[in-house]
Amino acid sequence: MDEHVMVHKANSIASFFASFPREEAIAGVANHLQSFWEPRMRRQLHEFITGGGEGLHELVIEAEKRLRPAPVART
Repeated sequence: MDEHVMVHKANSIASFFASFPREEAIAGVANHLQSFWEPRMRRQLHEFITGGGEGLHELVIEAEKRLRPAPVART
């Protein structure tokens, strides 16, 4: 997925949860990412954050830390 699209999608999720208490917001973003994003999307998000995560809402960055590692595709 294009990085700009990924950042926009992740930030939209964070914006929805931003009015929740902080811990609830982080858990909500993490749950949404785990439930609705494919493993390859979560891997891409992790790699993007590892590379600096520029432009991502801080709730996304915190939520990503709580995700289970996405399984690596076998070849």
